[in-house]
Order: sequence, then structure tokens, then C-alpha cells
Amino acid sequence: MGKALLIIFVKNPELGRAKTRLAATVGEEAALAIYKRLLERTKSITQPLAVDKTVFYDQALGENDLWSAEDYSKEVQSTGDLGVKMLEAFQSSFAKGYERICIIGSDCYDLTTEILNQAFSSLEKHDAVIGEAVDGGYYLIGMNRLITDVFQNKKWSTEEVFPSTIQDFKKKGISYFELPILNDVDTEEDLGDWAQDILKGHRKA
Repeated sequence: MGKALLIIFVKNPELGRAKTRLAATVGEEAALAIYKRLLERTKSITQPLAVDKTVFYDQALGENDLWSAEDYSKEVQSTGDLGVKMLEAFQSSFAKGYERICIIGSDCYDLTTEILNQAFSSLEKHDAVIGEAVDGGYYLIGMNRLITDVFQNKKWSTEEVFPSTIQDFKKKGISYFELPILNDVDTEEDLGDWAQDILKGHRKA
């Protein structure tokens, strides 16, 4: 088993469940199509990584989907808020013997293979790594040992998440590396040129 692991949190791509804030302005079908594009992008940037990769679905294991069993192992997220789900994913993965673990979602179209490689490399010299999202959250967090504080007492999906996580690092004297600031996709304003063909295809007459 490799010493490094990338955890990918995804939602099962079903109408009405994916990108609900985005769906409020573009419609559920367009939001689902955009989410599927985000999943494809996430696969394209993670597949080349020379680390183990596990996809954690939010509801049920996906079968015959874009995540091939040859490249990705599959699990289901635990119940609870996002912090509980991430903490349990890290705990179970460290228990399997991994020494460097990073987690991402599937909402960051601007994320690249190079940045992911940078994240894992940074964990050879730092205790933790984090990538700030424009909205005040983060698109990646990683560590070379379990740091439980970062998953607790957080107001998830708010601009407080990133600064409060940095505060946790500083309080504990944890060395950390910051990746470039990138944009997560939550609303229509977050969409780039890559989504325009989808929006045009679902534009109401």
C-alpha cells in the first residue's frame, strides 16, 4: 500500500441534489450537468497522480461510473456534518497505514495536477497543507498525522472556515503550507468559460 492517499469527496450525481445553490438560478438540469463536468474535471486532474486515491460517495457506492476500480477505491461517507465526515475519513485512512493524506471535493475546476503534487510534496516538510477558496473556505486540506481540531467547532460553508482552521494550526504550533487561492463553484457567479456551453444548452426559451 502506498504511503500517500488522496481522498475525494463527491455527491452521487442525481437531479435535485447536486449544486442546489447553483440550481436556484440556472435550474436543476443545468446544475446537474455542470456538476458532472466538475466530476470529469476532478477525475482528469487526479488520475495522473502517483498516489492512492479513494472516492467517498455521499450516499451510495457508484458502479460503472467514471471512477474506474483500477484507479480509485470506493467508500461511502459517514453520517454527520462535513467535519465529522472528513475526520472519520482521515481516521480510517491513517489506520490503514497512510502517512500523507489530502482531501478535496469536486467543486474546484481551477485545481490542477501540479497543485495536488505540490500539496503532497509539502507534507514532507510540513505537518499540514491547505488551499484557500475565494469564498473563505478551503478546497484542500492535508496532513501527515491526524489533527482533529481542524474538523471540530466549524461553521461549515461560511467564510470563517479557512481563517479558523489557520487559527487551529497556530494554536497547536502546527507547521503548514498554503497553496494558491482558487475558486470553488457554488453559485452562477463562480462559473467560468468552461460552463458556458452547458448554460446555453439549458437556457430557457
